[in-house]
Amino acid sequence: MTGPSAPFPTALVREDLRDFTGYSSARTSAVGVPARIWLNANESGRPNEADPDGANRRYPDPQPAALVDAFADVWATTPDRIVVGRGSDEVIELLVRALCRPGGDAVVTSSPTFGMYAVSARLHGTPVIDVPQTEDGLTWRVDTEAVRAAAVEHGARIVFLASPGNPTGAVVPLREIADLADALADQAVVVVDEAYGEYAEQRSAATLLEEHPTLVVLRTLSKAHALAGARIGIALAHPDLATVLRRVQAPYPLSVPATRLALEALTPQALAATQRRVLETLGLRDQVGRQLRDLPGVRAVYASEANFLLVRCDDPDQMLRTVAAAGIVVRDMRHLPGLDDAVRITIGTPEEMSALDDALTHREIHA
Repeated sequence: MTGPSAPFPTALVREDLRDFTGYSSARTSAVGVPARIWLNANESGRPNEADPDGANRRYPDPQPAALVDAFADVWATTPDRIVVGRGSDEVIELLVRALCRPGGDAVVTSSPTFGMYAVSARLHGTPVIDVPQTEDGLTWRVDTEAVRAAAVEHGARIVFLASPGNPTGAVVPLREIADLADALADQAVVVVDEAYGEYAEQRSAATLLEEHPTLVVLRTLSKAHALAGARIGIALAHPDLATVLRRVQAPYPLSVPATRLALEALTPQALAATQRRVLETLGLRDQVGRQLRDLPGVRAVYASEANFLLVRCDDPDQMLRTVAAAGIVVRDMRHLPGLDDAVRITIGTPEEMSALDDALTHREIHA
């Protein structure tokens, strides 16, 4: 794997953080020391009864080397491009923290989209500029030219693109991502959130990283890899930006048990099983989509490249009551702009999808 073709523009990092070295933890301040006895972190000398072998007695490596290497292997990249965090949510927060001045700069989003982009920005005092997506009743589209114009006009430092999008299920074409990264290369970082990337037909935007130093790709083990409870996400970024993100990260982001789970999930056998689950989910998604489109009161079921379907209906309250009566919970999306009649349905197991079908076909969901 060759190195990056161009340096990351350090002017995009907050000026007050360009020389920031971050917190020097017990695990980072003695790197390479051939130690036999560790007395530098004020840890307990003996293990807890709940952890008799002492596996969790000591603080973990802030960026576990074995896990970083495993992610690098999966993405055919180098370890210096990997930043591991407490789910993608933390990595989103790190990007806003590192690149946007509190009270200044801006981030650009395209609604309807994942709410944490705006939450992280607003908690940081950073303006959020929204460029709404368009839809034709079948699919959604991010207007990347409008996104570019808004980023330039408002001095944005980050553009967030979810691909596949949540809750739209739509992807942003790689060519448009590349063109946007080129157009904003001197001004903003383009972040492509691929939380649902395993379900998409389009290849990952990680394939663009070598040619686009201001592009960042987010991935997670929470969706297709079935480890939402472990809270593990990564950023794939230019090595210079990855270094900055690690410096502004709180110490010890991953617990020892979470790291062990992640390593097991990235073995060849586990990855093959994940792929089998993905294929099953894709088949169920298409089947459930056809069933939903045939229901009275359902006005739109959008094409999806994720593990969920976004559905518009004449009476969303009735649909929510109907499934709730069967003990089924789906996501009410009416709080998002332009989705005042929509719900989002995750694709679960075959048995769960049969239960959903039974609930909906035995009751009318229109007014």
